[in-house]
Amino acid sequence: MSKNKTFNIVCWIFVVIFLMITIFPFFWILISSFKPESEIFGANAYRIIAENPTLENYRTVIVEKGMLRAIGNSFVMSAATTFYVVIVASMSAYIISRFKFKGKALLMGLILAVAMFPQMIVVGPIFNMFYKLKILNTYWVCLAYSTITLPSAVWIMVAHFNQVPLALEEAAKIDGCSTWGMLWRIIFPIAAPGVFTTAIMSFISAWNEYLLSCTLNINENIQTVPVRLSYLKDQFTVFWSQIAAATVVVVIPTLLIVLLFQKQIVAGISNGAVKE
Repeated sequence: MSKNKTFNIVCWIFVVIFLMITIFPFFWILISSFKPESEIFGANAYRIIAENPTLENYRTVIVEKGMLRAIGNSFVMSAATTFYVVIVASMSAYIISRFKFKGKALLMGLILAVAMFPQMIVVGPIFNMFYKLKILNTYWVCLAYSTITLPSAVWIMVAHFNQVPLALEEAAKIDGCSTWGMLWRIIFPIAAPGVFTTAIMSFISAWNEYLLSCTLNINENIQTVPVRLSYLKDQFTVFWSQIAAATVVVVIPTLLIVLLFQKQIVAGISNGAVKE
């Protein structure tokens, strides 16, 4: 057996082991969502197929536990966050990419530094600001979500805007196109992979956000999915079957997004990393 073939076999073994370790928790959550609470622990805990499979867990979390409303709230806040991040990041990235000013490198370094801050550091100041503005427990929480995704979004957009040839903008100026016209008619279409990647990453990040949502919003009517998941328990009991069912329901939207647009996401990230 050749060395290359042996190497390939070893690589495939490691890949299979890695995939099994990665996928197994999700697989176990899926099969647990069809088990009654009595089979989560005890003699039947390790059965792959439930002895008494049921859809009651899904009905309970969707109808009785308010998960459907939480999904709607998460979608609204994630969409609003995505729109805000894409607009602000694109404007900021265009200025950084196209205009020459002192301290540009320092500004990019500060943006990167902000992206490295632990989320816990900004929760307190954001809470105080929201409290003084009297916008706690409202949909304005989506503004706080942007603090997590905006720095990385600016970096991605700058990388893509830098790849747009200046000659196209100069030709557009000669034809009488305004700065806004160049941005919307030339820059945005060419940098579409970066814009799309930024939008997808912002949406997923906002969809999964827990700490800010839990801190800034205690109104049950506008609670998001991650926060609502933490309510699937009472004083003495954690309803693991319901949590498993709710987790499956929550993961489906983001899973579909990644599966449908994985090529665009990878292309957006990789194209932004290539410097011409």
